[in-house]
Amino acid sequence: MRTTGVRFPKNPGVPPPAAWFNLRVDLTKAFAAEEYAGALESWDWLDLSAATPVMATLFGDVILQVAEGFAFLDTVEGVLTTPWGDRDAVEASLLSQDGQDRYLMGELALAAAEQGIVPGPAQVLSFVHPPVLGGALTVDNLEVQDFVVATNISGQIHQQVLDLPPGTPIAGVAVEG
Repeated sequence: MRTTGVRFPKNPGVPPPAAWFNLRVDLTKAFAAEEYAGALESWDWLDLSAATPVMATLFGDVILQVAEGFAFLDTVEGVLTTPWGDRDAVEASLLSQDGQDRYLMGELALAAAEQGIVPGPAQVLSFVHPPVLGGALTVDNLEVQDFVVATNISGQIHQQVLDLPPGTPIAGVAVEG
């Protein structure tokens, strides 16, 4: 993964120049079963009944174990795919540059960290203006939000726009809970 150690200055009272730091960004997160259940509750329009969450990305996407292998719930696109047949395939994919870009949005996560936008233990990076509603995939459109809340809201929005033709103007979105 794109992670490195952190070098701290010898004098902690003096702010270090940015060059003293190498960012360490873990691109995946683990949550408790009840947190996954709450986060995925609004995604019931997809059949996740036989899926077991394995890990999440910094953006609240979820990797799930399914009968066919491992699935990827893309909360930006609002789709569920099964790109991996086994755990080794997941690991190989997520350790590759292409996999980190495609599934983990590694470059955007690093850019967010460089701007000080860093999720806490129960948080993920979330889009202020969701891409499905026209928001940009940029650091300026990111905020830190609770994993359960962010992923649940994303599922609600995707369900509400599911059957709309592309380009349909959206006047508002209702969020439950």
